[in-house]
Amino acid sequence: MKNHRVPLNEIRRERMVVNSRFIATLAPAFSIEEARAFMKRIRAEFSDASHNVPAYIIGGGNSVTEYFSDDGEPSGTAGKPALTVLRGSGLGDAVLVITRYFGGTLLGTGGLVKAYTEAAQAVVNAVERGRRIQVQVVMAAIPYNLLERARLLVSKHRGGVLGEDYAADVTMTLQFPVETIRAFQDDLRGLSAGRIQAELIEMREEIVKVV
Repeated sequence: MKNHRVPLNEIRRERMVVNSRFIATLAPAFSIEEARAFMKRIRAEFSDASHNVPAYIIGGGNSVTEYFSDDGEPSGTAGKPALTVLRGSGLGDAVLVITRYFGGTLLGTGGLVKAYTEAAQAVVNAVERGRRIQVQVVMAAIPYNLLERARLLVSKHRGGVLGEDYAADVTMTLQFPVETIRAFQDDLRGLSAGRIQAELIEMREEIVKVV
């Protein structure tokens, strides 16, 4: 399981520096392909900008792939400061694009480094953080007289109700962290005198908020 923190969602922050407009957009990305697709989307959204400076870290801990580009800014003044902020944030699986609209006043090398660093810090500091966990999606047919108690079991074992289909019984579609599903199954069998067991539909990864 991957325990590093990832951006919980895509966010954007904007700031003005001596008439230049800096727009930082940060998002989760779990592969180089996802990061490149995000970069392409931002470049298309801001196709009239002076620069769209990308940086990403894919993976986390001791296994990472990093990338940055200055996108036409003087070497070392844009992409590298953005990547440095990402590195220091503790985030992995993160992609950042800082868009600049030139305001007519040259900022100089030091000014550019400061501006791109602060733009990256603004979005990194604002983003909510999550972690990736493996979850199991299951289905179970619950008699109406057991429905409320079954819902309580779902909450007890940190599950979530994805859907409920009402027919002769209530077919519940549920999601659980992999480490809690066995205890839920045990309690569900106890509740139903052994008659009900949830059926596995799929396993997948989800991002959950770190609180």
